[in-house]
Amino acid sequence: MKTCSICKIEFDENEPDSLYGEAGQWLAEEFWKDAGELCRTCRENRARLVMMYGHEMNT
Repeated sequence: MKTCSICKIEFDENEPDSLYGEAGQWLAEEFWKDAGELCRTCRENRARLVMMYGHEMNT
């Protein structure tokens, strides 16, 4: 079990991802360099927020 660096809850890093979770994982690897440190919910929320507000990343 790991602790999420954003929300501080414990999570299982082997939990299967949704499509938003996969997008959040990609963002964690490519843009924020914090892959493996975020829970599924935070990865999903990050992906949704980038889709809505991260126009510079949606080119």
